[in-house]
Amino acid sequence: MSKEVSKEGQSHGKDYTDPPPAPLIDMGEVKLWSFYRALIAEFIATLLFLYITVATVIGHKKQTGPCDGVGLLGIAWAFGGMIFILVYCTAGISGGHINPAVTFGLFLARKVSLVRAVAYMVAQCLGAICGVGLVKAFMKHDYNRLGGGANSVASGYSTGTALGAEIIGTFVLVYTVFSATDPKRSARDSHIPVLAPLPIGFAVFMVHLATIPITGTGINPARSFGAAVIFNNDKIWDDQVMDLLGRTICWSTRCSGVPPVHPKSGSHQSLGIVPQQPHQLRNIPTNQFIFIGFLLTLSISSTVCLME
Repeated sequence: MSKEVSKEGQSHGKDYTDPPPAPLIDMGEVKLWSFYRALIAEFIATLLFLYITVATVIGHKKQTGPCDGVGLLGIAWAFGGMIFILVYCTAGISGGHINPAVTFGLFLARKVSLVRAVAYMVAQCLGAICGVGLVKAFMKHDYNRLGGGANSVASGYSTGTALGAEIIGTFVLVYTVFSATDPKRSARDSHIPVLAPLPIGFAVFMVHLATIPITGTGINPARSFGAAVIFNNDKIWDDQVMDLLGRTICWSTRCSGVPPVHPKSGSHQSLGIVPQQPHQLRNIPTNQFIFIGFLLTLSISSTVCLME
């Protein structure tokens, strides 16, 4: 009897399946409708994410009383809650990335191909620009007066501190994504009914609680880039370069296992960044982005209605 049991156990093998690594370049994906369906999902999800969250930030800053509005806690809930909702809605279509940092991390882990990763990042950034453009169109006066919901280093903090906060925050998010989507964990903890979007949303919520006072919390290049493009301020572009550098360091350390090294100096010169470079997009007319945002939203909404 014991021999039979052992043989049966050996025949089943492990109770989870490791997905095969994605090819580096898979041009066959561009011939599939599911590929473009996933791009549409990423675009719409990032658009909705930026619209709801940036509008929440502007609404909070518009209040005058200390107890008016949603407060910092409400802003953190808006970001975390929207991630939970949108990841749940798009996980079966595109994987629910909604963040170039997540896409890049999954690419380095060979979960997605280079073609899909680049296409996702472009769709996410365009969706972010259009989402913030809608906020500016609906709340133009308050948007321009209250900072446009863009990320910047708060007064009293150095750029080195902001860089460290973004590195840690992005690491927490990407680490949670990898843990929540691990096939071994799904097989081992199958008796625990926990949705993967739930810990991801909570990770975003907790990181926002910690870093809103420092940088406004980026941890999403599309979120920071879209707000910077529409608000189009010199200081925002300077801090945007610091933000992207922080994510680049985080991506490298997340995949190599090397702990992040914080710079001793927070100046632009110590990091090898030329301050004039971020100003190349300074003169972009934001009205064109708002108009394009409306057109893209209308066309893509029509396309989604025709989807099976």
